Amino acid sequence: MYIPAHFDESRPEALHALINEAPLGTLITHGPQGLDANHIPFELAAAEGEFGTLRAHVARANPVWQQLTDGDEVLVVFRGGDAYISPSWYPSKHEQHRQVPTWNYRVVHAHGRIAVRDDERFVRGLVARLTRTHEAALPTPWKMTDSAPEYIDTLLKAIIGIEIRITRLVGKFKLSQNKEVRDIHGAAEQLKARGEDVIGDAMSALLVPGRAS
Repeated sequence: MYIPAHFDESRPEALHALINEAPLGTLITHGPQGLDANHIPFELAAAEGEFGTLRAHVARANPVWQQLTDGDEVLVVFRGGDAYISPSWYPSKHEQHRQVPTWNYRVVHAHGRIAVRDDERFVRGLVARLTRTHEAALPTPWKMTDSAPEYIDTLLKAIIGIEIRITRLVGKFKLSQNKEVRDIHGAAEQLKARGEDVIGDAMSALLVPGRAS
């Protein structure tokens, strides 16, 4: 990934925060049939390994797990929002007429080595944790015990666990950092007025001391 210096985000805590905020990752693999991409919600264990460990599950019917060998190198891409930026939103454009459209976004690339975990205990624990995490904000959180045990057992047998030990984390937060402060503010306010708060708020955070990126 091409990363100009002003868009580079290398702080592990910022990269981990984006993964937790946007856990649906794109798992990119290279097997006997060539390149493949699967879109999977991941759990991040930030304290496990130098850069953290990712865990997820796929359908047993999905051939991706059979086309991999433990230790194969894979890439997982996480996207934390994106938005079109009009040059008209930059105050300086109206004075200098030297601005053009662009697209802002935040992405994290997690490089790592994968292991297939065809292990009922691993899968059951992972599903339970993912459920607790994503149901927590709901008025009446669903629990695995809300369903009949035999029904859950059948479903768990139909999925396979995967675990990725992250070996390298790369982040690109493209938020108009190469623009004047007034231009960042102008574009951020326009985005928020249009309901595009994820990138709008991220741009506004650049202007708050101690909250860059």
